[in-house]
Amino acid sequence: MFKMLLTLCAITATLPCGAQARDEIAGPVTAEILRVVDGDTILVQARPWPQQTMEVYVRIRGIDAPEIHSRCSSIRAGGEEAQHALEDMITASPKVQLTRISGDKYFGRIVADVTLSDGRSIGNDLLLSGLARPYDGGRKPREICDAE
Repeated sequence: MFKMLLTLCAITATLPCGAQARDEIAGPVTAEILRVVDGDTILVQARPWPQQTMEVYVRIRGIDAPEIHSRCSSIRAGGEEAQHALEDMITASPKVQLTRISGDKYFGRIVADVTLSDGRSIGNDLLLSGLARPYDGGRKPREICDAE
């Protein structure tokens, strides 16, 4: 991930050389969604510059969807609902724009705003539908299982 940011720095001069992994690249970077991982993460093939592509996991900035691997069935169901909604959104728009791209706290993944080809924000749509909650990258509140 850090290597990708330094490479983008060298090619696009968007970042000052020696930038930290958490610095942002404004974008936009065009990407094709290869797979929806869960309600707030996708795998894309990004085109950061002409004739170059790379696969990278993208955490959608500003949202947190319920975990699909939760022990709690109600949380798992919420995660699956968010994942299916995201899959439905990208069916009509497999190409997206990534902006405000930065490193994530987990190696190998980036955080970015993701915009569909019609201009809609995936994160905003999931928030407005109630399938995700706002998330600023900090510590997540402990999820309480309603039924079990």
